[in-house]
Amino acid sequence: MGRNRTRTDPDRYLTLRQGNYHYKRRVPVTIAHLDERAPHVRASLKTDDRGLARRKRDLLEAADDALWASLITKGVTDPARRRYEAAVKRVEALDFTFHGAEYFEQPEAFDDLMDRIRHVLATDNEDQIADPLLGAVDVPKMTVSKAFDLYCDEIVADELIGKSQVQKDQWKKVKRRAVNNFIKLVSDKPMEEITIDDAKKVYRHWLGRIAPKEGSATAGASSGNRDLGNMRVLYEAYFKYQGDARRENPFDGLSFSLKKKRSRPPIPTEWIRDTVLKPGNLATLNEEARGILLILIETGARPSEICNLEPHAIRLSNKVPHLSIEPREDPANPREIKTESSRRLVPLVGVALAAAEQHKAGFPRYRNRENDLSATLNHFLRANSLLPTRLHTVYSFRHSFEDRMKEAGIDDELRRLLMGHTVDRPKYGSGGSLDWRRKELTKIVLPFDPAIV
Repeated sequence: MGRNRTRTDPDRYLTLRQGNYHYKRRVPVTIAHLDERAPHVRASLKTDDRGLARRKRDLLEAADDALWASLITKGVTDPARRRYEAAVKRVEALDFTFHGAEYFEQPEAFDDLMDRIRHVLATDNEDQIADPLLGAVDVPKMTVSKAFDLYCDEIVADELIGKSQVQKDQWKKVKRRAVNNFIKLVSDKPMEEITIDDAKKVYRHWLGRIAPKEGSATAGASSGNRDLGNMRVLYEAYFKYQGDARRENPFDGLSFSLKKKRSRPPIPTEWIRDTVLKPGNLATLNEEARGILLILIETGARPSEICNLEPHAIRLSNKVPHLSIEPREDPANPREIKTESSRRLVPLVGVALAAAEQHKAGFPRYRNRENDLSATLNHFLRANSLLPTRLHTVYSFRHSFEDRMKEAGIDDELRRLLMGHTVDRPKYGSGGSLDWRRKELTKIVLPFDPAIV
C-alpha cells in the first residue's frame, strides 16, 4: 500500500506489509549525512489496526521532527536534548518506557531488558531502534533551574489544573524559593551532579538560622524543612520522570525537629463585640474589605474563601440564607479550595447576613487578590488598634469563631463541618439541615448596630 506524503494525508508514512502496518519515511536530503538511518527511517508498528497505527505513527513522526530539527539548528538549540526527546517518543511509540542505561544494570530490570532485546531482534530495522530502546542514548544533563521549569511545566502540570493564577503563582513561589536558595548556596549545577555535601550545605545554612551558636534564631524549623522538602521532592520527581526512580536522594533524612506549631490566638468575644463592632471603628475601612471582615466574624470562613465568592454562591433568597463555599470551575478563571472538606454550606446570621445583603454581587475588588485583602485588613486593624496584641491577625477571627462554637456547646462534628475541617469518620447524610445549622449558630450570634455595615 503506497500513499502520498502530504501532512493532510491521514495515512502518511504508513505501509502495509504481511498484514501489519509499518512506518517508513525518507530522511531529508539536507541532513541525510547526519542521520545514520538515511535514506529511510523504518519501523514495524506491530499492529493491523489502522487507527492504532496512525497513533503510533504520530509519535514516531513527532520524534523524527524533533530529531531533525535539532540537527538542522545545531548550535542554536540543544541538540543533545532534542535527540533524547526524540528517543523517548520513539520508545513510547513502541509501547515501552524510555530508561537510561543505568536502569538496565539493576537485577530487577532483567525481564524488561529481555523483552526489549526480543523486540529488537524481531524487527527488520534493529539498528535503528536498539539504541533508544536499550537506553544507549545519552540523557542530557539539566541544571536545577531548568529541572524546576520541567517539573512545573510537565511533571506536575496536572496539580496546577483548577488553580487560579494567584494560586499557581503562590504554589510556584514557595517551591522556587527552595531552588533559588540552593543555587545561591551551591550553584545552578546539573541535577546529576548534586551530592550529599551540596544537600548538607543547604541544611547547615538553615541550621545556622534556626539554632545559631550565638544570638537569636532568625528562622523557624518549618522554613528550613520546607526548603529541604521541596528540593527532595524535585530531585525524586525529576529522576523518576527520567526513568531513574531508584537513584539515591541526597536530601533524604535531612530535616529539623519541629516543635508544636504556635497557632494564631483567638480574639476574645468581648473584644470583637465591644471594640471591633463598635460603631465608627470600621467606618474608614473600604466597603468591600469591611463586608468581608463582618462575614468572617459570624461564619469563620477563610478570608480567601469570602473574597472569591461568586454571586450565585451568596444565596440570600434561600429559605435559609447561606454561603456556598466551593471551587470555581470556570475553565477560563478557575480557583480551587484548600481541601475537599472545605466545600460546605454556611448559614448567614447576624452581622454576616447584613453584610452579605450589601454585597450580593460578591467582592470584585478582591476577587483573585486574597493577598491584597489580607494585607489591607491586617494593616487597618493594627493601625486602628483593633487587634488585642501583635500576635493576633485577621485570621484570629476564624479561631475565635471556632472557640465561640465550642463554648456554646455546639456539636463537634458540626463545628468541623462549618469550619471546613475533615470529619474523621465515613460520611453519611448531609451533615444536618441548613435550618438546624442556623439554629445552632444563633447560639453565638453577636449583637451589632446596623449602622456599622
